[in-house]
Amino acid sequence: MRIALETERLILRAFTSDDVDDLTALDSDPAVMRYLNGGVPTPREVIEREVLPRFIASSQQGDGYGVWAAIERATCAFVGWFGFGPHEGGAAGEVSLGYRLRRGVWGRGYATEGARALIRQGFTELGARRVVATTYQDNLASRRVMEKAGLRLARTFRMTPELLAVEGDTFVAGGELWDGDDVEYALERAEWERLMAHGEEIGEEQDDDAGLR
Repeated sequence: MRIALETERLILRAFTSDDVDDLTALDSDPAVMRYLNGGVPTPREVIEREVLPRFIASSQQGDGYGVWAAIERATCAFVGWFGFGPHEGGAAGEVSLGYRLRRGVWGRGYATEGARALIRQGFTELGARRVVATTYQDNLASRRVMEKAGLRLARTFRMTPELLAVEGDTFVAGGELWDGDDVEYALERAEWERLMAHGEEIGEEQDDDAGLR
């Protein structure tokens, strides 16, 4: 088991083919997918053929980036995934953060815990210069997670099925998603260093949601 990162309550490890059932269950929950594609479950064959192979390959470069299975340390249960890798179309050193967690663990602070740990590793070990994350405008819980991790609103834009297809972690069944905008949050390394120096990593770790890309 190749471990990328450990936190107080989570282990982030590389995906394997044995994770297909857990990943299918995660993406079959309409509540989990609500702010990602309108609540449409991802077919198992899509998980097997496209999503899981992409997740497995993402962590094989040896550069510390990838999509990682999140395991609860206390129970060894699969709770979802975190993604941390070069931002498609972004500048050098710009990294995209994402996660998706099972509904059963929402509200426990796992999203904040994992996000903070990845951001720290990115800035201190991986050479990241800027971290970005996006979500749907109405997903207030995920926006709060980003804010608790130190990110701030950078822009508002309109997500399209084509953009989701590029990201490769969300199944889109139709041509339209929803009538609303997405928001991008960002954190520069210099600002993160300032926050750390002044002990400003604040916020109770609760009220997490699963809908962050």
